[in-house]
Amino acid sequence: MRDIYSVIDNVRLSEKSTLLQEVNNEYVFKVDRRANKLEIKRAVEQAFGVKVVGVRTANYNGKMKRVRRADQGKTAAWKKAMVRLKDGDSIDLI
Repeated sequence: MRDIYSVIDNVRLSEKSTLLQEVNNEYVFKVDRRANKLEIKRAVEQAFGVKVVGVRTANYNGKMKRVRRADQGKTAAWKKAMVRLKDGDSIDLI
């Protein structure tokens, strides 16, 4: 079992994640690519003291980027987790 702070990287705040918070009581996190759903659930429950009902994940590949030069670089691949909380629970993000 990994440390909970190595599983959760940061909170993703966007228009879509705010809408998910209001409608479905879901919060969006950027997580470690090797973390599975059970580790993500355990980390969120321990870090924020809430009850997690479900976890959905999505993997994103890095994109090719070029900045005013002929050579190219690549952005890092990352993983996003949408975590649904029990009714009545919430996380104060700000």
